[in-house]
Amino acid sequence: LLVYAVFVSGILFLVFKSSSQKIDLVTTDYYGKELKYQQQIDETNRANVLSEPVKYEITGNRFIVFFPKDFSGKKITGDVLLYCPSDEDKDLKQSFSTRDAPVIVPLQTMQKGLYELHLSWQADGVSYYFEEKVLLKTM
Repeated sequence: LLVYAVFVSGILFLVFKSSSQKIDLVTTDYYGKELKYQQQIDETNRANVLSEPVKYEITGNRFIVFFPKDFSGKKITGDVLLYCPSDEDKDLKQSFSTRDAPVIVPLQTMQKGLYELHLSWQADGVSYYFEEKVLLKTM
């Protein structure tokens, strides 16, 4: 009877612990994004055939994105997302609109860690997409 009571209390303890864990999905709208995945592949392919790749640098508390010369004189609009796979509360998304200037994202509220840069933009009615892993070391 003692073994049975210890077993049942152990199972109840594990059920309680597992139900109190925070579980973040990769994204809340994963099904809708999966349906649009071919569009993202096409946008990535367009970004890959540019004369040079998108470049970025982290300087102090700023994340700076530089676009290739292909976009000189063109208006560029889009979104920068610094996505943290381990905690969605650490994500940072910023919309931008620029012409012949880099995009600057302030990082004052960001915590150090591994992020993914998801950059989507449009120029002259054509959409592009760039993705790369980024390590933020100090903030």
